[in-house]
Amino acid sequence: MTTAPTVRETQVPAGTAIHASLPGAHFFDAYEVADGQPSHTALQAWLDVVARTPRWTQMLMTVRNKLVRLVGLKDLGQLHDGYPPASGKSLREASSYRVGDRVGIFRIRHLSDTEVVMGQDDRHLDVQVALTKHSGRTETSGPPTMVLSTVVHIHNTLGHAYMAVVTPFHRRIARAMVQRLADHGTH
Repeated sequence: MTTAPTVRETQVPAGTAIHASLPGAHFFDAYEVADGQPSHTALQAWLDVVARTPRWTQMLMTVRNKLVRLVGLKDLGQLHDGYPPASGKSLREASSYRVGDRVGIFRIRHLSDTEVVMGQDDRHLDVQVALTKHSGRTETSGPPTMVLSTVVHIHNTLGHAYMAVVTPFHRRIARAMVQRLADHGTH
């Protein structure tokens, strides 16, 4: 019996594109786990995990989208938009994506083999999510890891109210996604 890698809360990784967006942020968090597939790019790891978005996450996004339309926020769709139903595979190869392309609910803002930063902005708040991979090649740096980071800049009262409501759900979803990243690498 193998034990699933442990997800731990951490800091937004220094020296990364997502870290550069921290000044002035109203909310940020980051979760780290061992990288079970270090040969995959950051974007491929993201595509792998959102292709298997849990049903409970899809249901939360559906409820979120219906409620926020009532107060003027965007209906974002689903994390896994762009995937054929039940296939668990992206319609596109990770190598075909470029900065500015849509990946599910986000638009790619920064793309390298080791980091993908995606974002969604509106007049109430700007959200950025990044998946960063660290190789752990030296003895002192440990094994390869992945970090899922979120940075939010809030523009007005509605943005603050929205974040107050969604933060507990966000934390649960972010942890679950990182655990899925880890679980995918062990299969």
